[in-house]
Amino acid sequence: MNGQNPVMTEDNKYKNEDKSCDVLCIGQAVIDCITRGQEADKHRENVFRAERIELHIGGDAVNESIALSDMGHKAAIACGVGADLAGNLLRTELAKRGVDTSEISVMKSLTTPIAQLVVHQDGGRHSINSRATMLEGYLPDPQMAHMRDAKIVSFASLFRAPLDQADEVRRLMLAAKEAGALISADTKLPTFREIRLEELSDVWPLVDYIFPNEKEAAYHTGIPEDGRNKEEHFRRMTEVFRGYGVKNVIIKAGADGCYINNADGFVHLPALPVEVVDSTGAGDNFVAGFLSGVLRGENIIACAERGRDRAAQCISRMGASEGQ
Repeated sequence: MNGQNPVMTEDNKYKNEDKSCDVLCIGQAVIDCITRGQEADKHRENVFRAERIELHIGGDAVNESIALSDMGHKAAIACGVGADLAGNLLRTELAKRGVDTSEISVMKSLTTPIAQLVVHQDGGRHSINSRATMLEGYLPDPQMAHMRDAKIVSFASLFRAPLDQADEVRRLMLAAKEAGALISADTKLPTFREIRLEELSDVWPLVDYIFPNEKEAAYHTGIPEDGRNKEEHFRRMTEVFRGYGVKNVIIKAGADGCYINNADGFVHLPALPVEVVDSTGAGDNFVAGFLSGVLRGENIIACAERGRDRAAQCISRMGASEGQ
């Protein structure tokens, strides 16, 4: 991989250098109820104890926008929330953290999603999501103001509502590219609706950076794990996205770091050694750190190193978007 600046290539020059928004993050906004260290109470049936139970704001678009704002960038968020306590909390906390909330849609018909996250002693986790995450009735407006003035449009929850309908994703990506923005896509596993890769075959060449994690990459590409050759397994998955025309594919592999594939070749960047407290939001912070490097004009390896640093900070404490 050479030192090519991933922002200012001939294909990706901004139409307007005087952009008023660095990154527009489109995706989910939720309240995370995080339980760490759950164990049964041996003295009482159906009663559990926990080391900690905390509320945090979360969701991919929230985590990315806060991290970017913390790093000194002008970040805006486009999401749908209900006119309820959880929605009010999200909007208040985002504004306090310096995120532009003018593109948030508050709808009485929505219930702001609340996710139940159980964090295990090794820092791994499992989550429970309700049908509120479908955000029925909310679709981001392709003509929103920050779609026209953002340097980067981040599809922070691709394949998860509101980005789980192919026609809507297509309209948003076309609008972003028409405005001259770079396009970043952080993928998710589907919950209630599913888009297949081929349904977006016409717009994948518009995507500058895609960031699936290992499980998401395997799911969406259909490449089974090859226990004999881990690097070849990642190479094959990245090549599927490259085959659709995505310019830069970065697979987040947790403790194994990340794997990058673009026109300059394929490379593995190891993770930093760090004690894992809670892995919630690690991938979102990686993307935010990476995009910070893009905004600074750094080469793709330096961008990935920024992402790695940010993710390492994230997993060293509870929650996805606390101050770092």
